[in-house]
Amino acid sequence: MFHIADPKEIKEGKLTDIYFVRTMQVLKAKKIDKWVKAEFIAKRFPEDYGWGVLAGIEETAYLLKDLKVSVRTMKEGTIFRAFEPVMEIEGMYTDFGLYETSLLGLLCQASGVATKAARCKKAAGDRRVISFGARRIHPVVAPMVERNAFVGGCDGVSVVKNAEMIGEEPSGTMPHALILIMGDTVEATKAFDEVIHPKVRRVSLIDTFNDEKVEAIRVAEAMGKKLFGIRLDTPSSRRGDFQKIIEEIRWELNLRGFGHVQIYVSGGLDEKRILSLNPVVDAYGVGTSITNARVIDFAMDIIEIDGKPLAKRGKMSGSKSVFRCSKCFQDKMVPFKKSRGRSAPGVDRCSCGGRFKELLIPFVQNKKILWDLPRPQAIREYVLEQLPHFDL
Repeated sequence: MFHIADPKEIKEGKLTDIYFVRTMQVLKAKKIDKWVKAEFIAKRFPEDYGWGVLAGIEETAYLLKDLKVSVRTMKEGTIFRAFEPVMEIEGMYTDFGLYETSLLGLLCQASGVATKAARCKKAAGDRRVISFGARRIHPVVAPMVERNAFVGGCDGVSVVKNAEMIGEEPSGTMPHALILIMGDTVEATKAFDEVIHPKVRRVSLIDTFNDEKVEAIRVAEAMGKKLFGIRLDTPSSRRGDFQKIIEEIRWELNLRGFGHVQIYVSGGLDEKRILSLNPVVDAYGVGTSITNARVIDFAMDIIEIDGKPLAKRGKMSGSKSVFRCSKCFQDKMVPFKKSRGRSAPGVDRCSCGGRFKELLIPFVQNKKILWDLPRPQAIREYVLEQLPHFDL
């Protein structure tokens, strides 16, 4: 038996911390219930990031749609800053309080993965970034993780099922296992070419047996124009000056007329390593740093009770609006007014001349989702449109 929860159990509120169960018991025994507003914010980001990418909204919608609550949220894929509420939920406390643990879990991990993927993609620029890390996580959650790696900016994912769920073709090259079993890099690459559909790019893994430069030349000479690229997954114990190794390979391939052959790199990569390798690398396979990304540490905090602002120490009470300038991407947070719509005094126009737009929009009312949930491809494009306005 796999150690996993059934979706039905999540919907039933069984995946919750015990103190919420006891809270419900107390409130029921005392016949107390109140209309509450609560918001989800992150006060800080991992490793002093300046921003995060909101993800997990689609799964959150699946949990919220049967509850008697109203919800405002930022759209999935919105890049947000610390202390900005990304979601607000209101209703009778006993109708949703039991789900705090699950709601946070859905948002925190998904947003952590999407944020790391976005940082890696921003570092890579126009170079492709493929999610390679499903082997580092429980297979049951792998589709969730790779979906959020994709919406965060990755150009593809490696696992068959995960790619199917987001409507993409899986991406990958060849494993060391194929080369070890075939006994030679060139023979394995030629066999791959003979068997695998022509639409799949021929990318040869060149670090199994011999010096990477020697293997790159051998494969290129054997495959000619058929060879799209080579991949280095060299163990850290053998890398030495990895950038110099890659520069040497690039030189030797160009010298022999193989300038068309792209260089892929995988193994131990994050945004900092990507930045350093960009001058000599055409594409990246990123695994552990994305799939094991630190979560975005959201908290769900009560900010109003029965229409009156009230919050614990360290929190700003009251419902809020977050406005973003469409031109310079600066944000303003102001008290929320229901009749305000998309404008508010002092936030109609930014000092740069751009218009402000409300990021928190109505999402759930009367057990209905108010707008169509976008496809992963649309969320990814939304993230990529915003990334130029945020620094690493």
